[in-house]
Amino acid sequence: MNADDPTRPRYLRRHLLGIEGLSPQEITILLDRSETYVLQNRQANKKKSVLSGRTIINLFFEDSTRTRTSFELAGKRLGGDVINMSVATSSVKKGETLIDTAMTLNAMHPDVLVVRHPQSGAVSLLSDKVNCAVINGGDGSHEHPTQALLDALTIRRRLGHLDGLVIAICGDILHSRVARSNIHLLNTMGARVRLIAPNTLLPAQVERLGVEVFQNMSEGLKDVDIVMMLRLQRERMQGNFFPSIREYFNFFGLDEAKLSNAKENALIMHPGPMNRGVEIDSDLADDFGRSVISEQVEMGVAVRMACLEILTENLDSEEFRNL
Repeated sequence: MNADDPTRPRYLRRHLLGIEGLSPQEITILLDRSETYVLQNRQANKKKSVLSGRTIINLFFEDSTRTRTSFELAGKRLGGDVINMSVATSSVKKGETLIDTAMTLNAMHPDVLVVRHPQSGAVSLLSDKVNCAVINGGDGSHEHPTQALLDALTIRRRLGHLDGLVIAICGDILHSRVARSNIHLLNTMGARVRLIAPNTLLPAQVERLGVEVFQNMSEGLKDVDIVMMLRLQRERMQGNFFPSIREYFNFFGLDEAKLSNAKENALIMHPGPMNRGVEIDSDLADDFGRSVISEQVEMGVAVRMACLEILTENLDSEEFRNL
């Protein structure tokens, strides 16, 4: 379908701040557009000019390799001008507030800001102060919408659908923005979500999110279609959440014995970076028959290209100019 086709379903939002609140149709629009970029990224000539003349600023207040590189590559493959702003050497380190930073950048007239911040809600706050589109690259323990979208695209391409699948998210749920975004997306798209973690790494009243909760890997992985492992986010932990790394892997790390409870063809996922021998056995991480971890990275570029293209299209629409 042509990008200028007025009958084509549209994502009618100025920003992408989270998955919570998106409709099944909105999620499908983002996934379908991402799909168009998967094949393009596998061609010799990967570049388009749809963002020619556009400026994308990657504003990362936390270190990142995968997400920032993926957004940079996505912007450049679409022909945009991409600037990576290093907060470590910016005026933020000199005491400038988030709002002042937003106002300064806004005066430079960027088209898209991709923001990662350690505080939940900071990206939403910043989005209220700028005229451009804002994409949440991860805020605190709140959300990481493009990660959930790339995970969904990976699953959909492998299994053909999301509706009705049983998906286990395992590990550090408490500190994981990836888990939250995936819970919202998968529930919205009709999947059944199970959370598996020690009690110390589960948010209070997490069942209200519409999930099943297990504290035993063998029980939680029974007949699941997808096993999504999470990184232990020790940088966010204050106190002792488990006795030792060895004991954590023994009870909650993915190995052959625990995986045997899942369906025979169950897929293994991990948002990265992986701690091998802590969250997942190295042999399983590298099992090309079941592990789709490399595919997740590949889908990330396609998803971020789609998000950049869709949001910049909206900037040209009259209905968005006064939002």
